Amino acid sequence: MNAFVRTVALASRVAGVIAAVLIALSIVAVCEQIFQRSVLGNPAIWQNEFVTYSIIAATFLGSPYVLLTRGHVSVDVIPAYLGRRGRIVLAVVAGLCALAFCAMIFWTSLDWWWERWETGETKNSIWAPRLWIPSLSLPIGFGLLVLQYISELWQLIAGAAEAPKPELGAGDDETHGV
Repeated sequence: MNAFVRTVALASRVAGVIAAVLIALSIVAVCEQIFQRSVLGNPAIWQNEFVTYSIIAATFLGSPYVLLTRGHVSVDVIPAYLGRRGRIVLAVVAGLCALAFCAMIFWTSLDWWWERWETGETKNSIWAPRLWIPSLSLPIGFGLLVLQYISELWQLIAGAAEAPKPELGAGDDETHGV
């Protein structure tokens, strides 16, 4: 199982790098659009759609990396007052709920992407990109997110990782642990 955890972590890191590259390319496209419109007086044809699709793809592809690095927003009032065992149970329950949700979105998005692949649907615009290309980020991102949740849960259950213990604010009492 250690090889699975390492492989998923590597895939999540690669997806995070791809997400960062997509954000950088979006910035370049916006700058190019500004130059085209302001300096050359040309219309924007592809830039707005490219930036929209890239930022959306970066969001989905970057989510497994965010989970891997624990960069996501979380409510930590309850875990702050739980002991080690309580934090693990809470983390497992929350992880299972998130896993079920992500698996459902993955399955639905895979079907949605496949339909766009088979029909060859394109965007009704001058640029007319094939919609299966930007749609692919949804099943890839959620598929990796499902794998990352499985990895996180495995590590929690096997004892290879600790449930994060949030720091209590000034004046809080740490003796409430269960």
